[in-house]
Amino acid sequence: MSWGTELWDQFDNLEKHTQWGIDILEKYIKFVKERTEIELSYAKQLRNLSKKYQPKKNSKEEEEYKYTSCKAFISTLNEMNDYAGQHEVISENMASQIIVDLARYVQELKQERKSNFHDGRKAQQHIETCWKQLESSKRRFERDCKEADRAQQYFEKMDADINVTKADVEKARQQAQIRHQMAEDSKADYSSILQKFNHEQHEYYHTHIPNIFQKIQEMEERRIVRMGESMKTYAEVDRQVIPIIGKCLDGIVKAAESIDQKNDSQLVIEAYKSGFEPPGDIEFEDYTQPMKRTVSDNSLSNSRGEGKPDLKFGGKSKGKLWPFIKKNKSPKQQKEPLSHRFNEFMTSKPKIHCFRSLKRGGATPEDFSNLPPEQRRKKLQQKVDELNKEIQKEMDQRDAITKMKDVYLKNPQMGDPASLDHKLAEVSQNIEKLRLETQKFEAWLAEVEGRLPARNEQARRQSGLYDSQNPPTVNNCAQDRESPDGSYTEEQSQESEVKVLATDFDDEFDDEEPLPAIGTCKALYTFEGQNEGTISVVEGETLYVIEEDKGDGWTRIRRNEDEEGYVPTSYVEVCLDKNAKGAKTYI
Repeated sequence: MSWGTELWDQFDNLEKHTQWGIDILEKYIKFVKERTEIELSYAKQLRNLSKKYQPKKNSKEEEEYKYTSCKAFISTLNEMNDYAGQHEVISENMASQIIVDLARYVQELKQERKSNFHDGRKAQQHIETCWKQLESSKRRFERDCKEADRAQQYFEKMDADINVTKADVEKARQQAQIRHQMAEDSKADYSSILQKFNHEQHEYYHTHIPNIFQKIQEMEERRIVRMGESMKTYAEVDRQVIPIIGKCLDGIVKAAESIDQKNDSQLVIEAYKSGFEPPGDIEFEDYTQPMKRTVSDNSLSNSRGEGKPDLKFGGKSKGKLWPFIKKNKSPKQQKEPLSHRFNEFMTSKPKIHCFRSLKRGGATPEDFSNLPPEQRRKKLQQKVDELNKEIQKEMDQRDAITKMKDVYLKNPQMGDPASLDHKLAEVSQNIEKLRLETQKFEAWLAEVEGRLPARNEQARRQSGLYDSQNPPTVNNCAQDRESPDGSYTEEQSQESEVKVLATDFDDEFDDEEPLPAIGTCKALYTFEGQNEGTISVVEGETLYVIEEDKGDGWTRIRRNEDEEGYVPTSYVEVCLDKNAKGAKTYI
């Protein structure tokens, strides 16, 4: 099966067919290109969707994602982000392995097709030229034959006429001979040209055209094979990412299976548990006592004696609706209906008892006394942990200064050891203040946990350690509270005294000087500080170093007076000032 033998006379149709093949290949390239654009758009939309539903950093929404179902949702969003990345990989691979490759091949194919059909047209022009020569030679031979025949007839006519002179006859005879010779020459020329044309024609239809058409056929078959290979590549590009996409889907399934409804329920308890006891039964209030007083003086005294146990409501009995119902200190005050008390029980919220006990700019007392016992315990424990971490940091800084002082003592040319005494004393003072602060919060924590008596003289003495200059202040805006078992009772004067002392103690830290800079650093990479205590930096940004890496891989830096935090040491290039306080010198 060869186009050269089967389609020897279909030059124009083959030219149209090969052009159609190139158009089909270009159409396929356009199809793949649009597919890559769709994949990129889809990946971008998936990433935007994942980013849209990610919790905002340092927001209340981020704190709510502690539940396993929310963590599973975050994992799903992360997996979808990876899923989008695989669609970007599909787009990149299709562009590099199909579009670029086929576009280059189409250009080569057009050049090859142009060359082959140029050779075919050249062969056609040559055979057409030979055919024109043959036709011209044939017409000339025909014309010469007719001229020779007319000259012969004229000679015979003149020879038969007796009135014609001999000279005229001889002239006619010579003319006939000349015409006959010209006819013979034309015949020989026509025969030669005919033989040459037949040879050229045989070569054209049996050699030149078959060879050219064979090249065109091979070119077209290569185009078809190349298009098939591109389709396979198209499928393989998709197939290569299927395992990774499967892992993304497996990650989503694993995240879904990690959801623990019991754990989430326990987290709800830890988040909202108040620690209060449910209210007990309401005692019967006997309103017949005034009626008995009217009978006689004896009955009046008896009724008072007998009614006292029944009317006892403000004691530490389990029937009291603490902390939702206020004490009735006036005997003339009318009792509230039961429905009102129930409504107050259902809608009651913890109240802030004294604005003087609040920190400046805040809405929470320092001892978290506005919170229920369980929530207060958690907040106090968290505060104690934070203070312990700060103490550890200060102790690390003290150790570093001590080591530097030892280096200066051994090598006086490196620095003056006395220059570090002020810094060392300052750090020691900070440690002492933090320890006192920790003891204060630990006392409140112990009180909540029942390890210490509630608001007794010992607690007041503990609070007095933090500010001996401030006398106790009576706070009239505090509310009396009493727990059912008597373990969570705050007297008005004691509560105000401790709160005011604690507030004044906080004021001592407001004017604390920031740590001095010991050098500068340049951010090598961009770092987004998402955790508490870290700070975000941008690549190329220059900042101040205030604390070196202590071996944990973190360096403390400052941008301005209000922004400081830790960044990974590997993310910055540190340049320390040898003369700065607190700078480490390596020997």
